[in-house]
Amino acid sequence: MRKPQGFTLIELLVVIAIIGILMSLLFPAVNGAINAAKKAQAKNDATQLVIAVQAFYTEYGKYPLKWAWSEDDWTYDSGNPNSTLIQMLSANGTEATNNPRGIVFLETKTAKKKGANWVNGLDPDGIFRDPWGGQYFIRVDCDYDGKVRDPYITTGTMRKSVTAWSPGPDQKFDYNQSETSSNNKDNVTSW
Repeated sequence: MRKPQGFTLIELLVVIAIIGILMSLLFPAVNGAINAAKKAQAKNDATQLVIAVQAFYTEYGKYPLKWAWSEDDWTYDSGNPNSTLIQMLSANGTEATNNPRGIVFLETKTAKKKGANWVNGLDPDGIFRDPWGGQYFIRVDCDYDGKVRDPYITTGTMRKSVTAWSPGPDQKFDYNQSETSSNNKDNVTSW
C-alpha cells in the first residue's frame, strides 16, 4: 500500500509557527531601519537649511530675516513658524520679495498627510515639517558676530552663524535643558 503524499496537519502547524516566530523577530529590525532612515532625512534637511541660509547670506550680505532684529540671534520655532524663512529661501510666496533676485536657495517637496499630521516637507501653511510632523527650528545670528545661543545651555553660545534642528520622534524640545534630558535626547541637529 502506498503512503499518501503531502504534509500532515502537525507539520503544517509547525511550519506556520516557525514563520510566525521569524516574522516577530523581523518587525523590530524593520522598525529600527525606518527610524534610522527618518533620522538621516531629518539630519540632511537640517543641514540643507543651514547651507541655504548661508548661501542667502553670501548672495545678499545679510541673513534672511523679515524684521530688523536687535537681539543677538533669531529663532524660527513653534512661536515663530519657519514658513517665513522657507518662502525667502525658496523664492516662493509673499515673503519672496525679501529675495529680490528670485534665487532658489532651498528646494522642498510637499508634505504628506499622515493621520492628522503633515510630515516630511512643506505643509499647506508653508511650514517645513520633519519626518515626524514637527517643524524644523532654525537659529540665525542677527548681530553678525559669528555665534548663536546654544539651545541647550542658558548662557552658552555656539561658534556658528546658523543652526537648525528637529525635535525628533517625540516632537518635544526643551530650551536650556541638556541634550540628554528626556525631551531632548532624540533631537536631530545640524551641528
